[in-house]
Amino acid sequence: MKKAVIIDDENRTRELIAKMINSFGLDILAIPAGENVQSGIQAIEELKPDIVFLDIQMPDGTGFDVLKSVKDKNFEVIFITAHEEFAIKAIKFSALDYLLKPIDPEELKAAVEKAIKAVDDKKDESQFEALQNNITPNQKKRLVLKTQESVYVVELHEIIRCEADRNYTSFFLSSGKKILVSKTLKDYETLLSSHNFLRVQQSHLVNLDYVDRYDKGNGGSVVMKDGSEVPLSPAKREVFFKIIENL
Repeated sequence: MKKAVIIDDENRTRELIAKMINSFGLDILAIPAGENVQSGIQAIEELKPDIVFLDIQMPDGTGFDVLKSVKDKNFEVIFITAHEEFAIKAIKFSALDYLLKPIDPEELKAAVEKAIKAVDDKKDESQFEALQNNITPNQKKRLVLKTQESVYVVELHEIIRCEADRNYTSFFLSSGKKILVSKTLKDYETLLSSHNFLRVQQSHLVNLDYVDRYDKGNGGSVVMKDGSEVPLSPAKREVFFKIIENL
């Protein structure tokens, strides 16, 4: 049976999450084991859990401090948080999971099931390294892209454009590499729009640093520096040209 530990400064929250998880009938035992950074580190080192539920704000530091101090990160992490824009964005950039308080039982069950499936996969600490980078002010963000076979950590300046394919997104990188991820383009638009990316059409999100020119032919298209062309939606023309003029 797999083990999960819940590290949260509220005793009631720890107990409630453990009780909910243990009622799901999954192959996992949940233990409410840590109330702060120090006891959280101790719980992880002693219990060697498969899944760690980790509160972000605690009296003596943050959940990120716990991760930084634990040497062997052979577990899945699900953060527990009140709505904190910066922390949540850093977590999303790092392709890690989180739950908002108050905890919804259905969301909790889905997160646990997803984590159980991921536990048996090969662990890759690059996600945790990217997270430490992403929560550090003034550091260039790193985007973690998880495919069925690999975990890629990508600098934003490496991304030329993204293209939607139903519920998948293809990333086209400056190296010529193409990475297909099972997340929607909307997910990435939300993350990247404040980092000089613009959705120029329903299926296309471009890095404005790689825009070469605009061609009027065929209804109008944006030509990227790698030679690729993407259509420009009439609804996006005004905002596109306004941005391009200021680049």
